[in-house]
Amino acid sequence: MNILQALFFPPDQPGGVSSMVPYTTEKFNKRGWEMELFSLPKRVRGKGTEPVGFTTFDLSRYGENPIIDKYVQTYKDYIWWTKLRIRKKYDLIHAHHPIAALAMKEVFPDTPVIVTIHSSYERELLLNGKIADGGPEQLFLTSIYGELESKLDQILTVSNSFKQYISEFIQDPERVGVIPNGYDEKRFRPISHENEVAQLITVCRLVPAKGLETLLEACAKLKERGHPFVLHIIGDGPSRTELEELARELNLYEEIIFYGYMLHPEEFMPFFDIFVLPSKAEAFGSVFAEAALCLLALVGTNVGGIAEQIENGRNGLLVEPGDAVGLSIALEKVVVDPSYRYQLARAASDKARKSYSLNRVMRQLRSVYERYEQ
Repeated sequence: MNILQALFFPPDQPGGVSSMVPYTTEKFNKRGWEMELFSLPKRVRGKGTEPVGFTTFDLSRYGENPIIDKYVQTYKDYIWWTKLRIRKKYDLIHAHHPIAALAMKEVFPDTPVIVTIHSSYERELLLNGKIADGGPEQLFLTSIYGELESKLDQILTVSNSFKQYISEFIQDPERVGVIPNGYDEKRFRPISHENEVAQLITVCRLVPAKGLETLLEACAKLKERGHPFVLHIIGDGPSRTELEELARELNLYEEIIFYGYMLHPEEFMPFFDIFVLPSKAEAFGSVFAEAALCLLALVGTNVGGIAEQIENGRNGLLVEPGDAVGLSIALEKVVVDPSYRYQLARAASDKARKSYSLNRVMRQLRSVYERYEQ
């Protein structure tokens, strides 16, 4: 089979999908499958001019709207770039973003196209305060799920909770399959180390949806109770300046290191003790599985894919989003008790190896791909 993996972001861009899909593709190629990668370069903006339409809803009802117009223009750009660059036929196209999926089906209507929806753009915009709940942008973006259902051959997503979320916006939820992200143990593995002071790490884009203000408030309470620690924040984004200022206000600046964006945090992660990320929503939360394979204790929020990965008190700790007091108590448990910390980390690692191994996920994907083998 000749399969095209259609990304939205180029492989060198930040984000779990942009790094995971190329790695999975490489593994498939080594096993004799024919797979290629395709994505929209950042420099391609405003190139597409052909009109586009949707079959399941009327685009004109939304009028002029900057966010919707940008989304539609990116759809046009992806079609323009696809027509410009792709000169061959594929047996199957596996897209990893709604825009990529719709563009590929527009250009190749006779080729089976499946999509894995890894996250929700509208939820991210809502949580980051960019759009209003129930507003035109949210209605447009959730209508895209119905368009995908109407045009594509298969919809996949990465967690049962996210399947339940998108089920509200489609006709037949049973058509949606669930295949979690997969990870190679050779990339994410523990390294023996001893830290005199507990080392906390978080890896994410610095935006309100990740709940980092709650993390800093929790760390301030931890410090007030006399527990030493260092928090390492890997990632960048529009909230960085505000978070650095909040760290100063909370008298935490000496306990926190802001690293900015890092392409391969898995090379850095095994030297720490605790991974914490109090997200307000996560379709899957890839970085939790990565941290688990690096033998870190996990502390997260009781939302989405995080709650599917962590069983509270057995292989990690869960708190409610926005609960700084609860998060500080959870962090205290793993900061002051290295034995408990190791117990949680070992259980998390065992689950990640069993449930999210790359080989298992590749077998699941292969079974999907083979349905379209001619």
